[in-house]
Order: sequence, then C-alpha cells, then structure tokens
Amino acid sequence: MTEISQKMLTLGQKAKEASKVLAHASAKEKNQALHAMADALIDQQDKIIAANIKDQEIARDNGLEEHMIERLTLNEDRVGGMADGIRQIAAFSDPVAKTDDEWVIENGLRISKRRVPLGVIGIIYESRPNVTADASALCLKSGNATILRGGKEALNSNLAIEKALKDGLTKSDIPSEAVQVIPDSDRKYSNELMRMNEYLDCLIPRGSHGLIQAVVQNANVPVIQTGDGNDHLYIEKSADLDMAKNILINAKTQRPSTCNTIETLVIDEEFAGLHLAEILQPLKDLKVELRGDKKAQTLDSDIQAATEEDWSEEYLALILAVKVVSSYEEAVEHINTYTTNHSEAIVTSNYKVAQDFMNDIDASSVYVNASTRFTDGEVFGFGGEIGISTQKLHARGPMGVDALTSYKYTIQGNGQIRE
Repeated sequence: MTEISQKMLTLGQKAKEASKVLAHASAKEKNQALHAMADALIDQQDKIIAANIKDQEIARDNGLEEHMIERLTLNEDRVGGMADGIRQIAAFSDPVAKTDDEWVIENGLRISKRRVPLGVIGIIYESRPNVTADASALCLKSGNATILRGGKEALNSNLAIEKALKDGLTKSDIPSEAVQVIPDSDRKYSNELMRMNEYLDCLIPRGSHGLIQAVVQNANVPVIQTGDGNDHLYIEKSADLDMAKNILINAKTQRPSTCNTIETLVIDEEFAGLHLAEILQPLKDLKVELRGDKKAQTLDSDIQAATEEDWSEEYLALILAVKVVSSYEEAVEHINTYTTNHSEAIVTSNYKVAQDFMNDIDASSVYVNASTRFTDGEVFGFGGEIGISTQKLHARGPMGVDALTSYKYTIQGNGQIRE
C-alpha cells in the first residue's frame, strides 16, 4: 500500500466512524454543532483571509485568469456569508427520519417511507473555497460525514476553513472527523478518493467540464453529476424590450465566472431586426466580446464570426455567442442541442409560448422572464448547495439537505406471515 493510499484509508475510516455518530445525532446536537462551526469561521476570519491572500498570490504567479481568481477570493463579507449560510442551514427542519409517506396494506402491515443519510459523501471541487463550508454544513445537517478535495489554487484557504470548522465541532457532541479536507493537491489523492467504495457512499464533482467528466468516467463510487453551465437566454418575438435588455445584461455580466451565467443569446429574427443593436450596446460598453452566426453579423458589424465550438463553450468570461433564429421551434432545437441541462431562460409576453418553453426545454432549471443567475441553493431557500445536479436520477437542480438523504421502508406488523 502506498503512502497516499494509507492516508486516504485513514481518512475513510475516520469518516465512516463519524457517519455512524451522525446517523444517530439529534437535530439539537447537529444544530449546536453548526452554530459552533459558524462562530468559529467568524472568530478565525483573519486567518482565513490571510490564507486566501496567499492563494491569490500563488494563483497570479501561476497565470490563473482573473475571472477564476474572482471565484477564489474571500473577504470579510464572503466569510460572513459563509457563516450566515451555515446558520440558515441550522434553522431548517431536520431531514433525517422524516416520514415521506405511510400506509397500511390489506393484511394490516404498516409501511413507512423514511429519510436516512447517505453516509459518507466525497466532494471534489475547484476554485471556490466557500464550497468547503457550504458542503460541510449541508452534509452534517443531513447526517453525513464528508471528505473534501478542493483545487490546488485554494488549498491554503480550504485548510484554514477546515481548521475553523473542526475547532467549532470540538465544542459540540459531533466528532470533528465529520469534516475532513484532503491536505494535498496531488491528483493521486483524487484518484484514490474515486476508488474508495468501501468507505464512500456517494461522490460529487463540482467544477469544470473536464473535472466532472474525469470523475464520471473513472470513479467506481456512485456519482451525482453536477454540470457546467452552457446556459441560454431566448428572446422571443413578443418580448418586452426593456425586460429583455435588463435580463440579458444581468444574466451575462452580473457575475460572469459562475455556472448560472448565460453563454449564448438566442434571439428571434423579427425582434433582432428591430432591437439587436440596442440590446447589445450595453454589453459592448461593459467590454463583452460578441460572437455570432451570419444573421447576427449582418445586423451588427461588431459581432465576430462564431465557430461550432462557440455554441457549446462555457466561457465563464465576458464573451457571448449570438444565435438568430426564425422560429420558436428552431430556438428550442438549438438550446436542447447545446444545453448542459443547467439553466435556460426565455423572455416572452406570450403565455402559450412560456408554457411550451417550460415543457420543451430539458434543463434542471427553466426560467420565464427572469435571469438565470438565480439558480443557486441559497437563493432557492436551501441555505447553500452541495452542487447543481444536471442529471435526472436521485436529485436535480440545486442540491440542499433533502437531496443528501435517501430513504428506507420500515414495515410494522403483528405476526403476519406470507402464504
């Protein structure tokens, strides 16, 4: 056994033991632990921010792009937000042992469907160190231990956050091993994590398309696939001009480095013929680079020619692809061809078109007359998220505490036997 394998085995064993305690912890015990974790983040915020500044300096020295450094950056407001998110999670009702359904069959057996923790959850993620706090809190609230492997660019930040969370747990009845961060950025640790099916009940990748596919293709642990966000905004011909303009600006520029930011504008040619230049001008003012098809280029000479790759690219930057379509059907076909099943939106004043769009588009979150930037566990009221699932099995969309549980059936009788 290699040194890395031995270290990962130890992490797995500790997590499994912690998960047994968590499975039987009361709601009060878990909530006390969560509040202690939140308090510790605030108490140690100076150390966390100092570690984060070190990560930023290393990232710049290594040539990491500024929009990725923005995702990495922590300050007092963001650390405070992490603590507030944990407290919000503590305020939720306990999902464990909740009865989803109960019924009595003909022979008198009482069957109940009850929520149970998954057990030990592994999470592999990139850049955003707030995930360390969000994921730890969501897993703990749902009765799960967690092993976290963050990206090398945030290693110092993640270890500082882990120390705070563990210090908080020492003041509770929950073992500190309920939260463990892999203290090394070597990819061999990720490879070991993907094969720990004796200890992990679930593995969740969160980050780039390359990361997610590497986990999906190589893990022998059950994977919940979170998706990159090649999101679209479709401006239909009946759209209100001011609404369309405001949503477009927000969905593209409010925070371009996030997976719920649009990467392609799909626009009806009748609307585009009248308003394309007007709605694109604010984006140009904000230095958004535009790439489009021939129709779009004809209507605006500032638009560069789009390649086939542009329709499927998650830019995470101030770049927007523009596709002009001649019909609703063409818009839906384009979106469903290139979507990553994350978040899609339409601006329309036609009720039937709005209803059709919600039915026709295959994505975890479908918006009518609103920005895609709202696809977020905290915004949805989940207190944070473990990721945004783009698959259809078990969980879909922003994953809160309920998505981190499974269920079992309990059957109570009074001596029944099957004949």
